[in-house]
Amino acid sequence: MRATKMITSSVLIAGLALSGCNSDNQTTSPTTKPTSTPNVAQTSDINSATMVFTNGRIYTVNTEQPWAQAVVLQDNKIVLVGSNEQAQQYIGETTQHIDLQGKMMLPGFHDVHMHPLESASEATQFTVPAAATAGEYIDEVAYAASQHPTAAWLIGYGHEISTLLEMSDSPLAVLDEAVPDRPVIIMEQTSHSMWVNSKALALAGLSARSIDPIGGVLGRDEQGALNGILYDNAGNQVMELAMQSLPEAAQSDYLGLIEYTMPELNKAGITSISDARTYWQRDHLETWQRVAKEGKLTLRVALGLWAYPQMNDNTQLAKLKSLYQSNPAELLQVNQVKFYMDGILVNTTAAMHEPYLENWLELDGNRGLNYFSQARLEKYIKALEPTGFDFNIHGIGDRGIHEALNAVEKASNGQARHRITHLEVIDPADLPRFDKLGVIADAQVAGDFTDPSHWPDTIPLIGAERAQDLVPIRSLVDNKATLTLSSDWNVSPFNPFIGLSNAVSRQPQAITLAQAIEAYTLNSAYAMRQEQRVGSIEAGKLADLVVIDRDLFEATATQIRNAQVVMTLLDGEIVYQR
Repeated sequence: MRATKMITSSVLIAGLALSGCNSDNQTTSPTTKPTSTPNVAQTSDINSATMVFTNGRIYTVNTEQPWAQAVVLQDNKIVLVGSNEQAQQYIGETTQHIDLQGKMMLPGFHDVHMHPLESASEATQFTVPAAATAGEYIDEVAYAASQHPTAAWLIGYGHEISTLLEMSDSPLAVLDEAVPDRPVIIMEQTSHSMWVNSKALALAGLSARSIDPIGGVLGRDEQGALNGILYDNAGNQVMELAMQSLPEAAQSDYLGLIEYTMPELNKAGITSISDARTYWQRDHLETWQRVAKEGKLTLRVALGLWAYPQMNDNTQLAKLKSLYQSNPAELLQVNQVKFYMDGILVNTTAAMHEPYLENWLELDGNRGLNYFSQARLEKYIKALEPTGFDFNIHGIGDRGIHEALNAVEKASNGQARHRITHLEVIDPADLPRFDKLGVIADAQVAGDFTDPSHWPDTIPLIGAERAQDLVPIRSLVDNKATLTLSSDWNVSPFNPFIGLSNAVSRQPQAITLAQAIEAYTLNSAYAMRQEQRVGSIEAGKLADLVVIDRDLFEATATQIRNAQVVMTLLDGEIVYQR
């Protein structure tokens, strides 16, 4: 338990006063009258509170007591949720009393799908534009090479796959002209393809005679020669090789985490995350363990160990079991495994029931690809559930989602909390199966590309009928699925207010604000197996809390998007204050 600084005087939080915004029909407030019966921990003592919050609009995400005016903390625990009058008796000489001045308090936000090490690591040496001419890319990459003259590999990020596919020049030739003598690899924005030069292909042992790896495709030109684009797991394997060449990669990941990622997440009101792709062969696990050992964690973290598609099953299963770590008293848990069922729509690698309308990659049947087959996923479920692992399963296409649900239905013991994430194209017949099988539905709506206005973008690939109702969060809720909302940062921004705003406004797949908040708090706490400790504001739970500058239930969708965090607490300690 970490001590909280005591002060004897009351505190007025700096920040904006609560604005009197008109609500729209998506953000109607639930019952607003504070409960007259306090939610009190039996072990609480009068006049012994560490911290007391009063005069707040406190939304608890507790259906038995949705609203309150005051919260009382004793060290890291909530001991009372009730009225101002009820809280007054807990204020002693050493109590820190904070007047919320009408501001809103919520449980700390969870983000159960993000890539915190990859997204803020300083190992990436340069960034290229999303779209540019071949000449502009040559100049950008050549300049990056001049700035890193001793780097064994040049590692970049930033282009869109459509830019390479529309190039009149070969993508391979462009990078070869920019840097002919050293390997170059550039990650595309979705991370589902890599752009490489000939030196990188040679070091990876790839040539026109090479066959596609499990879960990946080697991009080729019309003559069958490699064109410098490596799709999905083909690119992942080469990136692994590049990262292993960097002796300073782990230190760069560490610095990115403590200097940028965690402070910015706390600033956004986020107190719990799941790392959705912990590359344990790339020292990611050791980096997280170092931060935890040094006492620098300002988040509750569940790691999703990456399941390598190309690895021998028996070897990988034994290794994953050896890495399991789950102690509720610790901030860091190693209790999830991340699987990919398929790729993504824009690459035509998402696994679909019916063929794509375009056939770029000439895959067998043109129905996308599998990183893990249904039968193989069943094998992993049976092997790892007894250890305690929950699975975070990437599923974008309707076939990939269907096969993941099938695997859970056939192999799970029914006690696990597996979730399928992304959920872009779902067969309507599979919607009720999430509730029936206890599979959590994890979706991301913070990115502009998920907005219904962008749904027509996929019509050339999958047709108008399948391009409707992408990421159908309302349909999932209507079918009683346990919904979580996350970011997939850095594919989408991690700011939860953007996600909340989009969730309540993306007609016809909008949900209510109460449902969206629950998806970011209590439901996500359930996905992390910590709903008994956090995720709602209740006496006896741990004090993971966020104070914001406006009542979201009295705000329009645009005003929700612009909400600002005033204070974030983790385990009763202030980790961010504006």
